Amino acid sequence: MKTTIVLDAMGSDLRPQPELEGAVKAANKFDTNVILVGDEKVLTEGLAKVPGDKSQVSIVHAPQALEMEDHIREARTKKDNSMAVGMNLVKTGKAQAFVTAGNTGMAMYFGIKTFGMIPGVDRPCLVAVFPVEGGKAVIADIGANAEVRPEFLVQFGQMASVYSHLMLGVAEPRVGLIANGEEEGKGNELTKQAGPLMREAVPNFVGNIEGKELFGGKVDVAITDGFTGNVLLKSVEAVAKLILKTLKSELMSSTRTKVGALLAKPAFDEVRKMLDPSEIGSAPLLGLDGLVFIGHGRSDAKSIVSAIAQAVNAVESNLLEKVKNSIIPLEGQS
Repeated sequence: MKTTIVLDAMGSDLRPQPELEGAVKAANKFDTNVILVGDEKVLTEGLAKVPGDKSQVSIVHAPQALEMEDHIREARTKKDNSMAVGMNLVKTGKAQAFVTAGNTGMAMYFGIKTFGMIPGVDRPCLVAVFPVEGGKAVIADIGANAEVRPEFLVQFGQMASVYSHLMLGVAEPRVGLIANGEEEGKGNELTKQAGPLMREAVPNFVGNIEGKELFGGKVDVAITDGFTGNVLLKSVEAVAKLILKTLKSELMSSTRTKVGALLAKPAFDEVRKMLDPSEIGSAPLLGLDGLVFIGHGRSDAKSIVSAIAQAVNAVESNLLEKVKNSIIPLEGQS
């Protein structure tokens, strides 16, 4: 049976064009069914203008859409929004995963409301993949939980380790706790309490890591709270953008550097690809008892294709069940 992915067609900043184009491309590229959720009239008219085979793309009507600035109060008045309708399709077995480029907070709210939590998990975490020396590293949490308890970080570590193994192919992921020093006992009260708990319950926990160890490839998984993780994510994106922009400016500054740039173009293309967030496309919200992937609001069609690819891979890898099996309760917890 073909995998079926639900795509929130009213999520991105430029909705629904990136979603329409991305859905058609992904359906054909991965031979998967894609259900677009949103205003049926708008989507039908828009889809008709998108080239390509649309036989595996269908539409489910959702009369309401969430905005990036919406909070729970607004969401409660939009019961038939595209997120709620789309997630319910997964909940009722009509699809295996849900993808959106919409409001992260609302995706978390409706995700918990629709699917509930995996037994033994208190809060979901949002996961990102960073380029590091020698490969890639998984970071969790990157924004779902600004404030956490130490046991939450343990759960994040267990789940993110499974994600690294299944989605990135790391045999035995090394897990580190982001802190301001490598020594045990360094950091704020959260990291001081979380370290010993992670050593007890997270496989291959290597202890505290600083930023330089993360990007030096010392770990395959780095764990932190959502506030710190979100600052880290946005800082890395901004620095990558600055480096690429500066390189381009300098390389185009003279005939000599232009010749050098032409010779080095393959290498620069690889660097650009490595730093391009659209290559991954979405981040999973691990901990929900259902597969939910969240992309960036600025997603284009390429990002949407990559986001759907992540969801298809997760379904085919049986990610949800393996995450469920990864939760090891701490001593004294049921």
